[in-house]
This record gives sequence, C-alpha cells and structure tokens, in this order.
Amino acid sequence: MPAAAIAAIHETHLKLQQEGPFSGQVNRWLQREGALTRTAIAQQLGVTADTITLTENVTVGCNIPLWGLDWQAGDRILLSDCEHQGIVATAQEISRRYGVAIDVFPLLATAGDPVEVIEAHLQPRTRLLVISHILWNTGQVLPLTEIVQLCHQRPEPVWVLVDAAQSVGMMPLDLRATGVDFYAFTGHKWCCGPAGLGGYYGRPEIRDRVAPTYIGWRGITLDAQGQPTGWERDNRRYEVATSDFALMAGLRTALSLHDQWGPVEARYDRICSLSRYLWDALQQVPQIHCLMARPPASGLIAFQIFQQQQPSPRHHVRLVEDMEAAGFLIRTLRYPSCVRACVHYFTLEAELDQLVAAIAEWVQEQRELF
Repeated sequence: MPAAAIAAIHETHLKLQQEGPFSGQVNRWLQREGALTRTAIAQQLGVTADTITLTENVTVGCNIPLWGLDWQAGDRILLSDCEHQGIVATAQEISRRYGVAIDVFPLLATAGDPVEVIEAHLQPRTRLLVISHILWNTGQVLPLTEIVQLCHQRPEPVWVLVDAAQSVGMMPLDLRATGVDFYAFTGHKWCCGPAGLGGYYGRPEIRDRVAPTYIGWRGITLDAQGQPTGWERDNRRYEVATSDFALMAGLRTALSLHDQWGPVEARYDRICSLSRYLWDALQQVPQIHCLMARPPASGLIAFQIFQQQQPSPRHHVRLVEDMEAAGFLIRTLRYPSCVRACVHYFTLEAELDQLVAAIAEWVQEQRELF
C-alpha cells in the first residue's frame, strides 16, 4: 500500500473522531465517500456505480449471490478444480442445506480450450458456474467473455460467478462487454489498497433474483416512522452496517496513484513483460519447473522444486522460509503443491535478478537433498 493511501486513511480517522463519528455532518460526508468509492471502482470495471456493492473482501462478495439465489433441491453448481477453498466450502454448505449437487471440472491439468471443458461438464440442472478470472495457483487467464456466452446461450441459461481476486487492478476490464453476472474482488491485492475493503458487481438486469442475506441499515429503505420498507434500488442493498469507512479514502488514493503512472493497459503490458522475464529466468535454474508451459498473461508465476522427478512440498516450504529471511516474499500453495511469486508493474528487473540468483544459490546449497 502506498504511503499516500496510508496517510489518507489516517487523515480520515482523525476527521471522524474530531467531528464526531456519528454526527449528522459526518454521516452525510460518509455517504459522499461511499458514492465516490463506488464510482472509482466502477470506472476500473467498465460499469456504472449503481452495480457496485462495497464489501470487506472477495469471499463476502462471492457469498452474496451464492446465498442470495433461490436454490432448489436438484440444482447444480459447477466449479473448476482451481477455486479457492473459501468458495468451495460455501458451495459445500449450500449443497448440504438445500440438496444442491456440486460438479467439479478439471482445469488445472487440462490442455486445450477451457470453454470446451466447461461445455462438456454443464448439465441440464446446472444453474451457476463459479470460476476465477485469473487462476490464483497458475496465473492462467480464462476467456471470460466466451465462457459467459456459452453459459447464457444454454436452453436454461447458466449464471456465472467470478472470483476476481487476481484480476481487478491487474488487467483492463469491461464487465458490461463480457456479460458476466457476478464479479467479486478485493482492493488490497493488485489495487494496492487497504485490506478489509473490496467489492461486488452484480448485473443489474438480474438484481432482483439475488436476495440480500445479511441485512442492515445501509441496504434498506425506511418510511417516515423509520421502519424498513424494502431494499435500496441499486446494489447498495447488499451492504450491511458499520464498516471501517476510512479505508475508502485509502483505496481511492491507491487507484489514483496507479493512474498517475499510466493507463491500465500500459500497466498490464508491463506486468506481463516482467512475468515473462521471471519465467524465462526460472527456466534456467536446475531443479526448478515452472507450472505453466509458457509465461502466463498475468503477474502470477508458479513453480515447483523437483526431487526424484516429483514436486517436493517440504522443499517448497523451506525455500519460502529461507527467501523470506533474505527479504523476498513469495508463498507456497497446497494445490498444486508449488511456490508462487508475484510481479507488479513497479517491480524492477534488478529485483527479479536478485530473486532468481537467491533461488539458484539456495538450490545449489541444497543439492545433497536432490
């Protein structure tokens, strides 16, 4: 998170405390802050502000349609085998409560067109497809527009929910053009905003098909006596109650700083260029195997350490721990067992050279283990 965003959060907290956290003046100001933040997010996604819900994170955003749809026994949810465990667990609980079947299609090990794989696994009672726009474990970018077209052209249209944890802030987006139904994202990853603030996009044409589950004063309308009369007409209906409102200024400041560097298209090109740079360099390190056969069109590069022709999870853990001690922050993933590095547009080639050199030295020091 940039220093300017941290300062904006601090200044907002001071304002709230000095002017009174629940004063009429501050409450009106917070309404404006919310409107400005939804507008700033909407501009990043190519949509209008009325389609945006402010949430805490991706998982909350995904839970809005997952629990808001009117599930019937025998309905089916289709997931890829690369989805985050939080989303998988939610689908499992929906299955337990409502008798909804869960189908999983193989995406990780599939070579070829993911659209064809999805089409082969859609069934007559499939109501919802849940996928990630960018796979968090491999960095693969899915062809979202083509997938949505496939699902919407079915005799019984299938809605599409997207886990967008890795796409918002990284790549150019025009959600209206894709036709996607639901898109959940966070502000603290590629947007470099504060943790604890994210968002949800819901296609306005089907808004009334998704009922609010968690309900509070931010999402309801009132009569003259202050009694609830219904939902807000736009996607504010899914917002609940008091949040850390100061985070909104931090996210907007971070988004503005990115735009000062250059347009999102230029930033994305830079990310992909750095991704190729790192992928190529890792290919030259003995015992290192990149998960993708070619550089991914994203800033996520996953690789494995091989021992006796097999990935070695314990070496993955040890590498990450030793690299962190040396000042490099990378992480392990359980499925598939691998190490993942991330590059943003402001990453330097010299930093990637240092990382690869440190990994190569580590492999050389551990050679007796291989």
